[in-house]
Amino acid sequence: MLVHARPFPVIQTRASQPRLIEVEAERVNEVQSSAGVRAQAYDVARIRGDFGLIQNDVEHEGLGLDFCGLRLANPIVLLSGCVGFGEEYTRVEGFSNQDVGAIVLKGTTGKPRLGNRPHRVYETPDGMLNAIGLQNPGVDHVVDKILPTLDFSETRFIANVSGSTLEEYIEVIRRFDDSPIDAIEVNISCPNVKEGGVQFGNDPDMSARVVEACRKATSKPLITKLSPNQTDIAYNAQRCIEAGTDALAVINTLTGMAIDAELRRPVIGNVQGGLSGPAIKPIALLKVWQVFQVARPHGVPIIGQGGIANATDALEFLIAGATTVGVGTGLFYDPLLCRRITAGIADYLARHHLTRVSELVGTLDASPSPIGCYST
Repeated sequence: MLVHARPFPVIQTRASQPRLIEVEAERVNEVQSSAGVRAQAYDVARIRGDFGLIQNDVEHEGLGLDFCGLRLANPIVLLSGCVGFGEEYTRVEGFSNQDVGAIVLKGTTGKPRLGNRPHRVYETPDGMLNAIGLQNPGVDHVVDKILPTLDFSETRFIANVSGSTLEEYIEVIRRFDDSPIDAIEVNISCPNVKEGGVQFGNDPDMSARVVEACRKATSKPLITKLSPNQTDIAYNAQRCIEAGTDALAVINTLTGMAIDAELRRPVIGNVQGGLSGPAIKPIALLKVWQVFQVARPHGVPIIGQGGIANATDALEFLIAGATTVGVGTGLFYDPLLCRRITAGIADYLARHHLTRVSELVGTLDASPSPIGCYST
């Protein structure tokens, strides 16, 4: 599949050419959403009959919920890095931002970033490796040029903030604090950048320091995105809660790699990347349940994410303790997945005589069962 109409030049990042980097980073973002790329995605996705979906414009009762003081239409949250800056899937016929409770925008840093060298994405069995490297046009461009184009009456928009230093996190947080964004997600767990990110997220002390500093820089709801690549995610969650986070996103991608056996070289240009997709769902479910044990006493909600591809997956995360469910990689092969999930959740609530989706959260019965006795 053709990704770009022509090859992109690679500019070596140097302090002597900051404006050139900014222009190129902005141009890459603009070209990636230009007519040529849009037409390819649109022409494929508009044949919605292939997905076997039935259009249903009636809002399902019982799916609305409160999340950090925000009213969401349903528990579905589109994840950062999978939907651009909120406009990507609006070009797909049959998709609407109104179909989801919230959208987390692409990771944003203080200055523009070109991201990692290719290859950046590689399909794996039941999953996908990515090492984009936080490519983005910088927070000033996002706040001044992108946010004004979003329709905040359709859904909730959440900024995703990344940084290489504590000071950068604070700078970006403050910029978003003075914007119409509904909430801010702090990414302390990115596994595909060489500085910051995963180093912050795997050290509970550093995680708490970042969250505490970000908490002081904004009055908006603060969500901390936790890494699964650590020894004790529940302890890290506890430290982040004590530092002032309002919610937790569990989990980010797992660190992984792929090798070209013939060339004996890594497939990903960054060597390692983040693994997402159905392959990581069992791990994500366990991490959500573990974090729920420490989050529940504080009333801290969880965005459960990792491999959700259908309504049953989403239900499992809710039962494990997630208040909302994040959908990301699943959109790549089914852009209209969200309506299918909300319809499935609504059907489950009706069959189990539940009136609100919140009644399902954290209802997992993990008590020991008699040996040899397992029923569904």
